Amino acid sequence: MKRFLFFIIRLLFFIILPFFLLVRVSVFLHWDYQVYPWLAVIGGIIASGIVLLFYALYHMYNFTGRLGSLSQIKRTYWVVTALVLVYCAPGLLYLSAANAKSDTVRKEFRTLHPVLRLGISTLVILDKNLILTDANRYPEDYGKMGLPTKNHSLHYKQSNGFVHAVDLRTRGKSEWRNHLVSWYFRALGFNTLRHVGTADHLHVSISSHDRPRGI
Repeated sequence: MKRFLFFIIRLLFFIILPFFLLVRVSVFLHWDYQVYPWLAVIGGIIASGIVLLFYALYHMYNFTGRLGSLSQIKRTYWVVTALVLVYCAPGLLYLSAANAKSDTVRKEFRTLHPVLRLGISTLVILDKNLILTDANRYPEDYGKMGLPTKNHSLHYKQSNGFVHAVDLRTRGKSEWRNHLVSWYFRALGFNTLRHVGTADHLHVSISSHDRPRGI
């Protein structure tokens, strides 16, 4: 039984690792090296591709007893990296209407920082009922919600042209699920804050160099 549980845990680790590095490396490049948003995503794709290459070489060696030539290894790397790119593309460009509070919010998805989009789209695979309730805002929007206008907000477009924050629905969801979602984003390097302003929701953001301490 212990060997079986260890096998399951190890299997889950190897399945999750490429997805984790895809987003975590992107966040790292964004924050620590101030890499341009799309280049940060490419960095995450490269890192994920390297891990998948090791997986492919491991299985190749187990089946054939050899790793293949350098040209074969390079070809394998480009194939697995292309697969990661194919996986990322839909999630970076499209959000299902089922995962947005309104059509306006769905359209605002593409204003979000690409790395934040990557984190959301990966979670949608695990939680089909994830709902985005707000993304891009303007100063006057706070007055419409009955809240004080903010001079600075990660819901505003930052100097890089992208919005750095999104709100996720927590109402009607179990608390353990809400905690897991918060933990997921924090593990990947994002910031989270539970808000009860206009409605109970989870505020998720990626740090901005325009306002390093803001969330």
